[in-house]
Amino acid sequence: MKTTPIPTPYYEYNLGVLRSTLEAMLSAIPDPRYRVHYAIKANNNRKILNEIVGTGKIGADCVSGGEVEAAINAGFNPADIMLAGVGKTDREIQLALNAGIGCLNVESLEELEIIHQLATSMGVKAPIALRINPNIDAHTHKYITTGTAENKFGIPLATLDRAIEKALEWADGIELLGLHFHIGSQLLDMQPYVALCHTINEIQHHLDSLGVRLSMIDVGGGLGIDYIHPHENPIPDFGAYFSVFQKHLQLRPHQTLHFELGRSLVAQCGSLITQVTYVKQGLHRKFIIVDSGMTDLIRPALYGAHHHIDNISANEESIREKYDVVGPICESSDTFARDITLPLTHRGDLLAIRSAGAYGEVMASHYNCRQLPQSYFID
Repeated sequence: MKTTPIPTPYYEYNLGVLRSTLEAMLSAIPDPRYRVHYAIKANNNRKILNEIVGTGKIGADCVSGGEVEAAINAGFNPADIMLAGVGKTDREIQLALNAGIGCLNVESLEELEIIHQLATSMGVKAPIALRINPNIDAHTHKYITTGTAENKFGIPLATLDRAIEKALEWADGIELLGLHFHIGSQLLDMQPYVALCHTINEIQHHLDSLGVRLSMIDVGGGLGIDYIHPHENPIPDFGAYFSVFQKHLQLRPHQTLHFELGRSLVAQCGSLITQVTYVKQGLHRKFIIVDSGMTDLIRPALYGAHHHIDNISANEESIREKYDVVGPICESSDTFARDITLPLTHRGDLLAIRSAGAYGEVMASHYNCRQLPQSYFID
């Protein structure tokens, strides 16, 4: 089999694509009150974080104490860091308060009480936003839908008044900044965002009647990418995304609007490069068995997610066959694609699994005692 200069599998990141994506996103922001926070859960590779910090215009959205530390170590301004998560530990809350981060997104009355207790014991005020579950179906995969009534996330709308009442009652340790929402991920249809805007408008109108003044609204993230045609559409339509909120959300003059973008910023800049170990003829199917598996990129096994695959070393483009692309892991779900057409493929060929810059390297594991994939960068 051919030897490769870099041992496979590995992640390859195109920094030119990343920079173009960041530039497109920042240039599409229509209002100076809009603030973007990068969702570190999508990819916490230090060089990726450094590129994002280098814009000087993007904050960080974190869902663990470890991500808060990664953000601070990468150079994000603590005041531009937000911490979300339905199960924050005492240590994570104390870490965030000691670091002086900008906001903790609170997901239950029980959590609000604990944050109040910890903040008062530390002699500080915790800046918080209440994460509200708006009961909006994002019409995406059930594992990445987060805003319906049966999801574990957020405070039900029915108990919003009670949550605000307690936040104001505990003003010695709580500073209520605003409201936080997140309805799901990989959204390509903008209608769920329109519905979210209308819900927020109704909530704000209700709070106005109660005399509650909020300084910020956080609408989460979730903007999707084109996994089917990554070469034709490497950059999402950020203009259409932001325009939904500009048109439909009635932001107060004194308020800032916050977004938590992750996948849409980093997914298309990354590819998983893997080598063909065997081409196996089954009874009715032909299998390309590669040296990467669900331990390197779990999305297809976990979600049934689609990733475009290129044979980047094929020299017989005119001859094309149908294959299943599978990995070596001892799990039947360790499959990257079924019935896809590729150039005639041989043992030793290199395949590039595209759109893997988000939820790829960051979710890799040592299952089957496998080594974690390395990462390399091109410009």
